[in-house]
Amino acid sequence: MAQVKETAVVYSQEALAPDIFSMWIVTEAAKEAGPGQFINVYSRDGSRILPRPISICETDPEEGRLRIVYRAAGAGTKEFSLYESGDPIEIMGPLGNGFPLEGENVFLIGGGVGIPPMLELAKSLNCEKQIILGYRDSQMFLRDEFEAYGEVFAATEDGSAGDKGNVLDVIRGRGLTADVMYACGPAPMLKALKEYAEEQGIRLYVSLEERMACGVGACLACVCRTRETDAHSNVRNRRICKDGPVFLAGEVEL
Repeated sequence: MAQVKETAVVYSQEALAPDIFSMWIVTEAAKEAGPGQFINVYSRDGSRILPRPISICETDPEEGRLRIVYRAAGAGTKEFSLYESGDPIEIMGPLGNGFPLEGENVFLIGGGVGIPPMLELAKSLNCEKQIILGYRDSQMFLRDEFEAYGEVFAATEDGSAGDKGNVLDVIRGRGLTADVMYACGPAPMLKALKEYAEEQGIRLYVSLEERMACGVGACLACVCRTRETDAHSNVRNRRICKDGPVFLAGEVEL
């Protein structure tokens, strides 16, 4: 699909938790979007030039719809949270490289707003799945929806629901095992999971969260450090928006 802006239409929107919103969008992007990819969403306010990259939570290609679940944190996303059914919405997508579909017994690990993109992956993988979700507190958005696709474990930082601690505490505390791990969430979580995966000899794919500008690899605003030198540019950098956002954990420095 060509990377061009499209005037899509909001199909529905609802609040899942304080400042967490779920929006279904009628768009041509739904026909090609895969797990781990994202869309750029553009503000109607001309003073906000840069789009907001938001991960794709689910797709319904037959109905021509995709779903985003996002946190209303800044002016742009707070604007999006006010959109209603039938409203036009400017987007570009699908963008980026998503998750490969590998493994026979896998961990799907999401933390905070890194949880939504794991839902489409859970739907797409045809294997044994253990889904570990990390939350701040008992506002465990999307948890029930994951239960249709695998065994779900939840952790909360304050211990108000699920296991007290983080996602790695759940894995270690319950003695869970897997042959492939997929993860999306804050950098400290991904770094800890990378160390665990190396210790256990497990292949880990990470989806990196990063501030982006263009979203198509032109501006180099969202580069990450890599272990190997790029043969083309002769630097140890990769563009998260274009080369990622999904990487094999061993390829990048966290």
